[in-house]
Amino acid sequence: MSNPIPVPQELLHFIREGEKFLVAGHKEPDGDCVGSQLALSAALRRLGKNAIPCSAGPFKRPEIMGYQDRFISAPDAQEREGARVIVMDCASKDRTGDLAAALEGLPTAIIDHHATGQYAGQSTEAPLFIDPDAPSVTFMTLELIEALGLKPSPEEAELLLFGLCTDTGFFRHVDAGGAETFAGASRMTRAGANPKEVFQAIYGGKSLASRILIGIELARAQAYFGGKLILTSEAYEETQQFGLEGRDSDSLYQLLQSVAGVEAVVIIRQETPENCTVGLRSRDTVDVAQIAASFGGGGHKHAAGLSIPGTIAAISPKILEAFEKVFAP
Repeated sequence: MSNPIPVPQELLHFIREGEKFLVAGHKEPDGDCVGSQLALSAALRRLGKNAIPCSAGPFKRPEIMGYQDRFISAPDAQEREGARVIVMDCASKDRTGDLAAALEGLPTAIIDHHATGQYAGQSTEAPLFIDPDAPSVTFMTLELIEALGLKPSPEEAELLLFGLCTDTGFFRHVDAGGAETFAGASRMTRAGANPKEVFQAIYGGKSLASRILIGIELARAQAYFGGKLILTSEAYEETQQFGLEGRDSDSLYQLLQSVAGVEAVVIIRQETPENCTVGLRSRDTVDVAQIAASFGGGGHKHAAGLSIPGTIAAISPKILEAFEKVFAP
């Protein structure tokens, strides 16, 4: 990454002038979203603020399920009164899912690192802290905490490193020029984060069901475009059989991306009989965020996703058609 974008003075003023904050994140949160929300909320409380982490959920990922009880699903009238909103790891209040209606009409700031973000509907006074080159929003949250004159507490540092490692695949996705990423990780570790424990939290404690499900999805994987793309899927019946705790997407992506010649990986999951989610990953040159955006999704150049009505059988040809424009000779 290049040098971090400085924390906007408008955001620092927004925080210093406020007394109560609803710290929101996107629906179906991941480790970066949860880690940044909880770490910033804790830091705001140390500044004497009232900070309330909010999430519409669902908390599907096994590594974050233990954090669910630290969030409210929607603020009530008393919690809304006099509150300011900080939306983290997504482009707008719309991406907060069912939480969006409860945040409407409140002064809002956004902290995000997604290049595909559309910050529509934000007033010109709304502070935007946007850095598409940042490795995670927890990295940006570290910068914000320090700009507020604080050093992360050990608990905050652990949450920040958890999010950073989630979004970088424990630094597997850091390219040359990533010195600032490691500098941030060093500051988190110096403040009390334990990399060994963070690794175990993300990659350890998996169920036997998760290993079996990975095996099923590996057996179903098919290569396209001369092996440049691998696509696999998870049937609705398999989700019912193995449960959400049976999912280990990162390990599955890692295994498929290790295949020689692979440049991109797609996993289509039948979440309900009527709807699928699609996860996309790439190694170097393929911009999967642009492909996801063409279907109404978004994300990063090398990691993106979307939700789309339909079945696996109906959606797969559409995804392959989008990649054909990338890989066609």
